[in-house]
Amino acid sequence: MDKPKVNIRNKRASHDYEFIETYTAGIVLTGTEIKSIRAGKVSLVDTFCYFHRGELFVKGMNISEYWWGSYNNHDPRRDRKLLLQRKELAKLERKSQEKGLTIIATRLFINDRGLAKLDIALAKGKKEYDKRETLKLKDAKREMDRHLKI
Repeated sequence: MDKPKVNIRNKRASHDYEFIETYTAGIVLTGTEIKSIRAGKVSLVDTFCYFHRGELFVKGMNISEYWWGSYNNHDPRRDRKLLLQRKELAKLERKSQEKGLTIIATRLFINDRGLAKLDIALAKGKKEYDKRETLKLKDAKREMDRHLKI
């Protein structure tokens, strides 16, 4: 029996931001957090990353409390440390200092070895007219696909 695949996306991120570079990072979790992730009880809305003393942390990721482990549960909104290679961290910290760039979480998944991973992206915020342009392109592509199927 195959395990259900966990693939939680931050759909709002691609609407609000233009991705420049993407990275895959490990997450430092405690006790019942991995059980809640496997159950799919995670929200990436309003999630961003920041540096503190040379380490990268994710803020705003909501991992719901595990329904079975009520006596030893975790804080759902706590900041969690991300694991990247030292070179990647230095490069990301240097680039995130530029004006208008931020680091956001785009996807949470469990890899083949059963470890929780977070895809993060160095991103630049879109202007309102950029968002409208993206929606127009998406609608045009959908319309072309619809006509090609007929």
